[in-house]
Order: sequence, then structure tokens, then C-alpha cells
Amino acid sequence: MNRAAATLPPFLPRTPLSRRQAGAAAGAFVAAAWQGTLAGADAPAGAAQRPVAFVGGTVLPISAPPITAGTVVVAGGKITAVGPAATTAVPPDAERIDCSGKVVMPGLVDTHSHVGGGWGGDASAPIQPDVRVLDSINVRDAGFRKCRAGGLTTLNIMPGSGHLLSGQTIYAKLRKAATIDDFLIRDSAGVILAGMKMANGTNSQKEPPFPGTRSKSAALVRQKFLAAEKYRRTLAEGAGDAEKIPDRDLEMEGLVEVLDGRRVVHHHCHRADDILTVLRLKDEFGFKVVLHHVSEAWKVAPQLARAGVGCSVIVVDAPGGKIEAAEMSLATGAILEREGVPVAFHTDDPVTDSRLFFRAAALAVRAGMSRDKALEALTLAGARMLELDARVGSLEVGKDGDVIVLSGDPLALRTKVLQTWVEGVKVFDRDDPDDRLFAVGGYGAGHDQRAHGCCTDNRLNE
Repeated sequence: MNRAAATLPPFLPRTPLSRRQAGAAAGAFVAAAWQGTLAGADAPAGAAQRPVAFVGGTVLPISAPPITAGTVVVAGGKITAVGPAATTAVPPDAERIDCSGKVVMPGLVDTHSHVGGGWGGDASAPIQPDVRVLDSINVRDAGFRKCRAGGLTTLNIMPGSGHLLSGQTIYAKLRKAATIDDFLIRDSAGVILAGMKMANGTNSQKEPPFPGTRSKSAALVRQKFLAAEKYRRTLAEGAGDAEKIPDRDLEMEGLVEVLDGRRVVHHHCHRADDILTVLRLKDEFGFKVVLHHVSEAWKVAPQLARAGVGCSVIVVDAPGGKIEAAEMSLATGAILEREGVPVAFHTDDPVTDSRLFFRAAALAVRAGMSRDKALEALTLAGARMLELDARVGSLEVGKDGDVIVLSGDPLALRTKVLQTWVEGVKVFDRDDPDDRLFAVGGYGAGHDQRAHGCCTDNRLNE
């Protein structure tokens, strides 16, 4: 293979090319990309947007009863009105979206995703709170457009789980984006909102310096949090005296944010004994925690209820080849609901394709979970676990204008996401052939197909 061909993207032809042919092929790819994935789908959103009114559909606010023939108005990126179409005023300059015969609901919140290629820590240590996943996320990854095609608008993007603590997550809003900064959710002071990813069980049991047992895993975590408590005390005792303040330590800074409640711990665990270990650590160090996966949560539901922690459950493809997930149950959501434990769902994308997120709620309902709580688990419950419920997760006046339009009942197998809007800006439209590719295409959709001009292939639109 000549040097020019070797530098081409992996989805372009690998037959030997002349330098001129290679340059032309690469140029064609760049042009197509800027017309589609990079510019058309991921360009920065315009500053000024017309008000948008979703009119005539069945509105599912999540935080309130359904509204037959309802209206949702979004202006300035925020929801300004929700109510029956007959009594809800629509601004005269608004873009009206006819939703007759359709369903309108808030954008979905995924509490646990790895989309974008960010995998966090390396093999140098089992605990790496200084690692920031935002430094390794590619916003042009096709996975984000698949998320929008599935109705997802807010993600907790995690570093990988192969560590006791693999680093800092980010809470991302799936706006049209040119850089990672366009995805970030910030508070009123401009601080990036995010959590901390931890794990136990078999994921972190490796060769040294990683632990080989569950007991050693917990011991390493305790030791690191004790060091963080000491670091925090030293900072307080220094009281601004430069000679008494310790040198800046990025690991300790991240853990102090956890101890101070400024970061929620998002903890991977499957087995019942691993779940209880996390609850002990929570009580010992006082951090806020959401438990993720929880394959055996049904065994310890009363303990979870007493602890007052939320559980983010994976339903589709949950075992994932892990022996510790062998006793997962589709009834977990129903059992936790009966005990009063907050339940959200997540994809763990790419473990579960984000376009299948609604299936989690449907399967949970089939196993006994209530319809209302299952829909809440896709939206408002997840927002609460990310401490973003003042902004997202339901259709309420003052919240972000994150809205999805469905072809039918959200739990019906054949229902499709027709449109996805983030803060009043349309980021997915199934009627757009380019967007449709990301809704119906298989693995690699948006990469190899785009390069070969298949975006308008009618076979993909069936």
C-alpha cells in the first residue's frame, strides 16, 4: 500500500491509489462530512430562534397527567407554555409543528453512556479522580446523532468502568456542536456540571497495581478517601496562608469535590454484596451516590430504600458477558418501585444502542413496573439523579425546551422518534434523509455509508 492510501480514513477504499486519487478521495470525504455530520448536524446553534409550538398532539409532561390535544410552546430555548390546545396561546410568529395523532414528550435523559469514544483512565493506577472524560470525547462521533435519533437529549458521559475510580464524567446536552464546549452543561457561575465514575466487582480485579479481590478494592478506596479528607483539613487549616496550603493535587481536588457533595458518585455495581459495599462507603464518607446496573438490586431492595439512593438500571443487553450479571431480572424496576427506590434507566452505549432506549421502559412494564414510573425512568428520574431536574426531564414552564415528537405510544414496538429538539432547536428530523440514516442504518451508519454516497439510498429509508 502506498503512503497516500495508508493515511486515508479507514472507511475509504484500500486499493492502491495515486497521490492525486488519494487526495481527491480524501477531499470528497471532507466535503461530504462538512455538508452532513460536521456542518449540517453538528454546527453551532444559531443565537436567535423563532418560538416553536408543538400543537395538537398527546402531550406527556411526565410531571403531570397527559394532555389530549395539547400544546407546548418553546421560546428563547425555554418552555413558556404547556396545556390544552384550546386554551394555550401560541405566539403569532411561532413555527407551528402539527403533532396531530402523535405524542409529544420531554427529551430522554441517559444517566450512563460511553458514546463519543471517551474512556478515561489508563492502566497506571486503579483510582484516577484527576482524569476528565471531556478531554477525550469526539463530538463528531456518529453515536451522538444516533442518540438524537433515539430521542436522547441529555447524557451523563462516563469514563470506562475498568477502574475502582476511572475519572470525572460530564453532563452533556446534545446541542448542535462544533466542540465539546457546546455540549457542556454549566451552572449559573459557569462551573461545568459533572459526576465521578466509580466501580467495583470484577471490572477492577486485575494484575497489580489493580486489586485482586473485592476486599482489597474497598480498602484502596477507603485509603484514598482518607487521604482526601486529610487534604481538605489541611486546606481549611491553611485558611489562605500560602505557606500552609499544600501543593495543588488534581486527584485530591476531585475527591474533595465528592466529599463536599459537589460531585455525585456514579457507581458501577452488579452483585448484591457489591451494592452493599457501596452503601457502607457512602455512610462512612458521606458522599452522594447513584448505583448503576444493579443486576441484583432485587435481592436488596429494602436496604436500598433505607439508604435513600437512586438506581440506574440497564435492561437491554444487561448481562454483557459478566458472570456477576447472571441473576439480573427484568422485574428489578418493578421491585424497586414497590419499595420506593428511585429508578432510572440507562443505555451504557455502546452496550445498548441509544436508539433502543424506549425498549428498556417497555420491558420493565412487561415485568410489572408501572407505566408512569417507567416513562419517568427515561426522563425525570434520570434528571434528578444528575441533579438537573430543575432544567430537564419534564415539560414544565421554565425548563429547557428539550422536546421529542413520536409517531405513537412511547412503549409500542413500532413507534418511531420523528423529531428531536434541544433548547428549541431541531437536532433530528426523520424526514431528513441524512438524519434518517442515523435512525435506521446499522453499525457504522454515518461513517462508511456517508463516504460512499449512500445517504439517500432508498433501501435505508424503508
